[in-house]
Amino acid sequence: VVMTATQIGNVGVNREDCESTRLLDAKGKLSCAGFAIRELSPLEASWRSEGSLDAMLATSSIPGIDGIDTRALTRVLRDQGAMRGAITPHVSELAAVIKRVQAAPVMDGLDLVPRVTCAERFEWTEPSWRALDDGRAIPTPPIAHHVVAYDFGIKENILRQLRDIGCRVTVVPATTSAKDALALGADGFFLSNGPGDPATVTYGVQAVKELCASGKPVFGICLGHQILGLALGATTRKLSFGHHGGNHPVLDKTTGKVEITSQNHGFVVDPETLPSGVHVTHENLFDHSNE
Repeated sequence: VVMTATQIGNVGVNREDCESTRLLDAKGKLSCAGFAIRELSPLEASWRSEGSLDAMLATSSIPGIDGIDTRALTRVLRDQGAMRGAITPHVSELAAVIKRVQAAPVMDGLDLVPRVTCAERFEWTEPSWRALDDGRAIPTPPIAHHVVAYDFGIKENILRQLRDIGCRVTVVPATTSAKDALALGADGFFLSNGPGDPATVTYGVQAVKELCASGKPVFGICLGHQILGLALGATTRKLSFGHHGGNHPVLDKTTGKVEITSQNHGFVVDPETLPSGVHVTHENLFDHSNE
């Protein structure tokens, strides 16, 4: 992970803001392989901080490096596409390091979902956190619908927002069969975000085909959206450098409205392969890809 902001770590870290606390509970580690920044802040200036970024990376045995011109590196990635890399102190053995990098697997054909999915089914009940000036609690809406969420590496705030709008949420592992998911009696199914190549998540694609055939609503974000596209008969492809950032303009083709969105994905559903009856509703205005 490469950050383009000049200084990182100035607010420290805390467990409450982690969007994958169940992974921390199960393994005690973060999921990225390395972290590169321009400058590490010498102090944490937030009252909510529970420690430093440096210490958090060390606890997870994740190598980090600062002093890197990350904006120059970003320009290379933008022009040449995302690539394999290494963080190493062994600069005198650079040829050997490069050889190991070249032997590392590329993202195409890589199923990373088993590394991040939950081990067993669980219920999610936590709504979004809100700061209240008068101290009064905002009531959580009563349950109106039951949603089964497939966990391909889910961001927990998605689960909070589902609860905010009155959903009972049951989270299931990525390998859950459609038969087992349908047996839960849900009103609809949500397919989460997650890492890796969607075409390798064949167990998920097969389950989603059967869920779509059930006639119940199916909705996906990020990897889940791509898996849904595959289940409907389309193909996916890897973007040259992916969509990462908080200012991506997206056209809603049904209304003509442009929305500014935050994104983090490296694959896309190819609109040219969509079967009859399946339509693109949103288009990325940076590269005109299916959103």
